[in-house]
Amino acid sequence: MKTLAILGGTGKEGAGLAMRWALRGYSVIIGSRSQDKARTRAAEMNAELGADHLTGLENAAAAAAADIVVLSVPYSAHKATLQAVREPCQGKILIDLTVPLQPPEIMAVNLPAGSAAALEAQALLGPAVRVAAAFQNVSAVKLRRLERDVDCDALVCADDHEAKAAAVELAEAAGMRGLDAGGLKNAVAAESLTPVLLHINRAYGVQGAGIRITGLDDGK
Repeated sequence: MKTLAILGGTGKEGAGLAMRWALRGYSVIIGSRSQDKARTRAAEMNAELGADHLTGLENAAAAAAADIVVLSVPYSAHKATLQAVREPCQGKILIDLTVPLQPPEIMAVNLPAGSAAALEAQALLGPAVRVAAAFQNVSAVKLRRLERDVDCDALVCADDHEAKAAAVELAEAAGMRGLDAGGLKNAVAAESLTPVLLHINRAYGVQGAGIRITGLDDGK
C-alpha cells in the first residue's frame, strides 16, 4: 500500500481521514508545522485505535516520505503550507481538501483570486505535481464515526487521470463513494458547495449534511 502524508492531519477532517485510511492498511504520516505537535497527535490517534498505525512529522518531512500528499488545512494556511512543501511534492500526487472560506461569513461562497483553492495549489506547485480536489463536502463529524461508512459522495476533480483514480480509491477506502466530477476547474463548484452545506446544517439543526448524487444506478 502507498504511504500517505496528511498535512493538517492534526485537524478534525484530516484526522478522521487519517484514521480511516490507517485502519484500511495504509501507512499514514500526520503532518504539522510543528513536529512535536504532529507526533503528539499521532500518538493520541494510535491510542484511540489501539495500535501504532500512524507516525508524525513536520510537513516537509512528511511530504518527502509519502507517495501521495493530502492537504487539509484552513485556507488562511493554504499558500504558506504549499510553499513549504513545494519541493518534496514534485513528481507526486497532491489531493487538496481546502475550501476558501472567509470567516466570519463561512456560510457564504467565497471565490479566491485563483478561482479555487485547488487551482491555486496547481499553479503554485507547478505541472510536475498532479493535483486533485476532493473531500471538501465530507463532514468531519461523519468521518469520526469510524465504525460506520460515510453517508455521502466525494466529488473528485482533476486533470490527471492517475491523480483522479487515486482520490477515488482513497474515497472508497475511507467508506464513501468517490465520483469523477471532471477537470480541476470544476473544483470551483465542489469547493463552493461547502458553505451551502454549512448553511443547511444551521437552517435545519443538523450536523454533517453531505451530498449524494442520484441516478447513477438507474436502469441497472
